[in-house]
Amino acid sequence: MAYPEPLEELVVSFENLPGIGRRTAERLAFHLLRDPEAGKLALAIERALGETEHCALCCNVTETDPCVICSDEQRARDVILVVEEPRDVEAVERSGAWNGLYHVLFGALNPSDGKEEVHLSIPQLIRRLEDGRVRELILGTDPDAEGEATALCVLEAVERAQSKVRVTRMARGLPAGSAIEYLHRGVLEDALEGRRPIQTR
Repeated sequence: MAYPEPLEELVVSFENLPGIGRRTAERLAFHLLRDPEAGKLALAIERALGETEHCALCCNVTETDPCVICSDEQRARDVILVVEEPRDVEAVERSGAWNGLYHVLFGALNPSDGKEEVHLSIPQLIRRLEDGRVRELILGTDPDAEGEATALCVLEAVERAQSKVRVTRMARGLPAGSAIEYLHRGVLEDALEGRRPIQTR
């Protein structure tokens, strides 16, 4: 017996989320049907979609454009930390280890998952380098296969643009296979202080 159409639509919506299979989607849908405050989820989703946008400078999610970080004149404006996702910005900010600017790529190269270079905000990053005020890019992509491929992709884009900016990679303190969002302050401080130049060859 099939589910009623509205319920099936809810299940399918959950199933479309990354990492959610059919059974988990069904459990989530039935949980919402039993939860008297489930309507708050719909309102939260609607608000998040309606009241956030991407910062025109760093591409992070924000309520204002430019975002509060890009608007902060107290931050070092000649160094940009390039990260994969907004949650990486949150993790670094929470650590207090960084006082420069950011650029959010919104993903990492993963062709098997449909994530190609065209899906990343690399062109916006290259435009930020055109006025010559940025002296260093720190590649803060995750230290896994996708993150390394993404770092190389960004480096090649910078070299194609013939930018004079120094490109470094977060180094010591980042265990292989880990994600930046789960690292604590000391690890992030070591990685930022121990950054090193990166080259394609």
